[in-house]
Amino acid sequence: MEADEFDHLYTASFRRVTGQVYAMIGDYDEATECVQEAFARAWAHRRKLEKTEYPEAWVRTTAYRLAVSRWRRRKTASRPGDRAVGAATEMPAVDESHVALVAALKKLPEAQRQALVLHHIADLPVHQVAAEVGVPEGTIKARLSRGRTALAALLSDEPGGLQDGGLSHV
Repeated sequence: MEADEFDHLYTASFRRVTGQVYAMIGDYDEATECVQEAFARAWAHRRKLEKTEYPEAWVRTTAYRLAVSRWRRRKTASRPGDRAVGAATEMPAVDESHVALVAALKKLPEAQRQALVLHHIADLPVHQVAAEVGVPEGTIKARLSRGRTALAALLSDEPGGLQDGGLSHV
């Protein structure tokens, strides 16, 4: 993959992948850092990406795995956050419905959350989600069904819900 092709990949997919990883992990700053690191690794492995049918999926998977690894390290170390990381940057206000959706997604089991984000936010077909996650299509369909049901309950306007049902906010 040449530099201009890589630049095009970065420009076309950075915001989208960051939004998808943010929806999966619920922390925008962490998602941004993981996606940046994933693109740095993608540059180092650009020859491998030439042979990959979906380079964006490779970057998304790498970013998600980086986020999970960081979370595990923090959990096991039980120490305060890294002081070397600068203060959070000023970000424009986020849509309230998007915040509610991310909060509801955080309450779902990881497997359901990942399936919902990849299918509905990343707009991947079920077979591609199954390939990316490494499970059968039927498993993804079950996770999507259970996840949508749980998400609808979390987003309902009943007590304990976050208001407004469905994935129409995605």
